[in-house]
Amino acid sequence: MEANELRNVSEQKIITKVSIWTMILNFFLAAMKIIMGIIGRSSAIISDAVNSISDVVTAMAVMIMGRFSRKEKDVDHQYGHEKYESMVSVFIGIALLLTAFEIGRAAVENIYYYFAENRDIVPPTFIALIAGFATIIIKEGMYHFTRYNAKKAHSPSLDAMALDHRSDEFSALAAIIGIIGSMLEIHILEPIASILICLFIVKLGLGIIKTGFSQVVDHAADQVTIEQIKAIVAEQKGVIHLDDLKTRIFGMRLFVDLEIAVDKRISITEAHNIAHILHDEIEARIPNVKHCMIHVNPYLTTEIDL
Repeated sequence: MEANELRNVSEQKIITKVSIWTMILNFFLAAMKIIMGIIGRSSAIISDAVNSISDVVTAMAVMIMGRFSRKEKDVDHQYGHEKYESMVSVFIGIALLLTAFEIGRAAVENIYYYFAENRDIVPPTFIALIAGFATIIIKEGMYHFTRYNAKKAHSPSLDAMALDHRSDEFSALAAIIGIIGSMLEIHILEPIASILICLFIVKLGLGIIKTGFSQVVDHAADQVTIEQIKAIVAEQKGVIHLDDLKTRIFGMRLFVDLEIAVDKRISITEAHNIAHILHDEIEARIPNVKHCMIHVNPYLTTEIDL
């Protein structure tokens, strides 16, 4: 089994493990919220349970696409399947925007009816306080667990799912603020907090969508990675000049295209060996590089040396 295939298998296992734990914990949260909602006669908590169930579906999508995107290249997908996972990230980002819209819509309605029709804002129940704190504790743990494994698996969809966990914490925070406001007889506090949280979730969602799209439309690598590649080229014996450098993000991987100049008096075999060593060095030192393509040019005296 090749190194790239071994890496894909390892990353598949990480994504599967995190997704299964996410499904289990979200099932637990959904069951807890349904029970508490029935006991406390709170439709808000029961509605939030539906959100936890939707997170189970999201985790299933991440697990399936995480495995599919790490399949080896085939005749129909000669560059691999990595972009499929980026599509899941976009889906999670859109789901966050829909969540934010629902939170914001309910908050604006409450504020409007409060001032326009002098209608009281129904404060969250104390059982919602228990559900809120439980959600924050569990989701914060899930956030760190998922974020840590997203880096290990080089997984944009796991990273997006971690931010989804964080957004659920903010939703629970709005309920807690509402209960504190009701204790202080400031019932308007909860919808105001909900609007602020809504805006923050929108920011998270748009960030996830932007990242997902950048991985699909061949966005260039970040400047740190570019400088790292240049440094590796500068260290390579036999390379006189870096003529051109292009990078493109392909899902969670990176393609690198280089043009280097070598002494025009050396043989084709020597030039090939220089390029081959540089190719292996770049792929070894930058783990997310899937492939490095190097074109060799004869060095011209008008070029600027490295």
